[in-house]
Amino acid sequence: MKGAEMTIKDIARLSGCGVTTVSRVLNNRPDVSEETRRKVMAVVEQYGFMPNTNAKHLKQQADSSVAVIVKGTQNLLFADLVEEIQTLLREADQDTAVYYLDEDANEVAYALRLARERNPRGFLFLGGDLEQFEEGFAPITVPSVLLTNSAEGLEFDNLSSFTTDDEKAAEQVIELLVGLGHRNIGVLGGNLSSSQVSYRRLKGCREACDRLHIPMDPEQQCEHCRYSMPDAYAAAERLLSRRPDLTAVFALSDVMALGAIRAFSDMGKRVPEDISVVGYDGIVTGQYSMPRLTTIRQDTKRLAEQSVDSLLRGFVRSGHPVHGVVPFQMVSGESVARIG
Repeated sequence: MKGAEMTIKDIARLSGCGVTTVSRVLNNRPDVSEETRRKVMAVVEQYGFMPNTNAKHLKQQADSSVAVIVKGTQNLLFADLVEEIQTLLREADQDTAVYYLDEDANEVAYALRLARERNPRGFLFLGGDLEQFEEGFAPITVPSVLLTNSAEGLEFDNLSSFTTDDEKAAEQVIELLVGLGHRNIGVLGGNLSSSQVSYRRLKGCREACDRLHIPMDPEQQCEHCRYSMPDAYAAAERLLSRRPDLTAVFALSDVMALGAIRAFSDMGKRVPEDISVVGYDGIVTGQYSMPRLTTIRQDTKRLAEQSVDSLLRGFVRSGHPVHGVVPFQMVSGESVARIG
C-alpha cells in the first residue's frame, strides 16, 4: 500500500489505535501518550502517508512546495520555528508541506524518498543527526537548509545551516550556577552522540566545569531522555535517585525542564529552594510555568529569517552554502536560587 492511497482508517488499523487518536497525532495534539505517538508515527513513516484526501492534488502541490521536515513531535521550539517559517514562505509566495518524524527517525532517508516521489523545490530540516547527512544526503540536489545543527563540516554545496552557539550557551549556564554556589550539577536529556546538537551542549558543560574546577562525571551526573515532558519526568527521577546530592539540574530543553520540575515536586523537592533548574530554548510556556523558567533563549525569528532567505537565494542561483551562528540570550526566571 502506498502512502498516497492510505486513509486515517488504514493508519488506525495498522497502528492498533483509534481513528480519533490517529487524528490527534497527525495534528500534533499534546493529549496523546508518547508510546501511542510512536506507534502512529512509525506507520506514517513506513508508508509515507500524507494526511490529505486528495492525493493527486497534494502531489501536484508538493512538486512546487518547500518540504519542512521536523524531527520530533513534542519539541515546542520547533513548533515556534515552523510557524515563523510558514509565514515567511507564504509572504514569498512559496507553498509549504510540513512532515513530522519521530526524533529517532532517519530524516535524510525520508527526505530522499520525498525527493523521488514528490519532487519538492527545497528542504528545511528542523533538527538533524549529522551522521545521517554525511551518509545519505549526497543524492539530494535541491537547495536545503539545516536548522539548530551545523552542517559546515559536511561540505555539501546545496546544504546551508543555521544554529545557536550551543557550547558557549551551555558554558554560561554552568557559570551562572557555579556563581550562585552550586557545585553538584546534573545534566538532563538529549542524545549524546557526537553528531547530535545535545553533544555540543554537554561539551560546553564539561569544559566550563573543568575550567571552574567543578566535578562533572557524565555517567553519574547526566541522564539521557527524549525531548518530551513524560520522558524528562522519568529521567529526572532516575537522576535524582542516583545523585540525591545534586543542587541544580541543567535540562537541555525547556520541555525537559518542565517535566523535571514536576518530577522534583512529586519527589518532595521545591524548585528552586531545594534544587535549581535551568532550561534551554526560551519557549513561551516556560515564562508561564510555576516557577517561571530560567533558560537560554534561542532567537527563533532570526533562525527562521536566515534559513528562509538562504533557501530562496538557492532557488534563483547556485552558490556556496551559508553556515551561520545566531546569538542567544540568557533569560532570568524564578527556577534558580543561590545556595550556601
